[in-house]
Amino acid sequence: MLKSTLEQWRMFKAVVDAGGFNQASLVVHKSQSSVHHAVQKLENAIGVVLFENSGRKVKLSPQGEVMYRRATFLLDEAQKLESIAYSLRSGTETTLRVAVDIIFPSHLLYNVLNKVSEEFPLLRVELEETVLSGSNTLLSSGNVDIGISPFLYPSGFSEDLCEIEFAAVAHKDHPLHQLNRTLTLEDLKSHRQIVVRDSSAERKVDAGWLGAEQRWTVSHIRTSVDIIAQGLGFAWLPIAIIKNELESGLLKPLPLNNNAALRKALLYLSFEDGDALGPAARAFIGELRYQTMQLPTSDFMDWDCIETDT
Repeated sequence: MLKSTLEQWRMFKAVVDAGGFNQASLVVHKSQSSVHHAVQKLENAIGVVLFENSGRKVKLSPQGEVMYRRATFLLDEAQKLESIAYSLRSGTETTLRVAVDIIFPSHLLYNVLNKVSEEFPLLRVELEETVLSGSNTLLSSGNVDIGISPFLYPSGFSEDLCEIEFAAVAHKDHPLHQLNRTLTLEDLKSHRQIVVRDSSAERKVDAGWLGAEQRWTVSHIRTSVDIIAQGLGFAWLPIAIIKNELESGLLKPLPLNNNAALRKALLYLSFEDGDALGPAARAFIGELRYQTMQLPTSDFMDWDCIETDT
């Protein structure tokens, strides 16, 4: 027989999060005396003092700090349990929310979404295009159901999805190409690098070589492509996104030594709790796995424009 209730733990957590009993009462829409009574009953039931006397300020006891961490986990799990029950009760979800890093091949994503929409014609899709840690931030905040990110999702489920190939490129007439020799990273330092800003508001992550003395930071990869196509800098860009520009010769890979012009990034498929996903989300994941398995291996390494030292 349990000695405590979820409601008591909720009151306890509210006091800690809000910074006091009075503040917590405003958050949970109960009187201060009700909140205080609930916490007092909790302490009596479990036989642990949760708060220390510290004047007007609320301060957790050492035991209270431990219980706070466990209570947070308990309440999160209870919320997930109710979400699963709602999903089971309502059947097919009405909205699918997906965060996708902008380096993921767009044509493949559109094919997946189209297949899912054919199976669930009334489904509304909300697509968030993200950069670097942006997908995981949206996933952890509960704003999306599924994320595709270049980083593992630390608190939920992640699986390897696909590798994205990058090449260091510049306009065909860029000064770096006029050197007519194999380049080193030192050669790049005096030229402008174009990078894409992390879309996460909470945690900014830098990725890729950032040794250039001059750098322009943009918010979308298409902006980076446009700038480079104007001859205004260089960047490592996903080969799939710049395929047309490479084939037309507008952009050329930089002839860096030791294959430094070529890089790969692993993308992960992530979600919080598989049991909480509805039929449409499961269909999306299944189709996504199938489509990424069909991705052809790039023949970029065979192109004559790549020069390497061996």
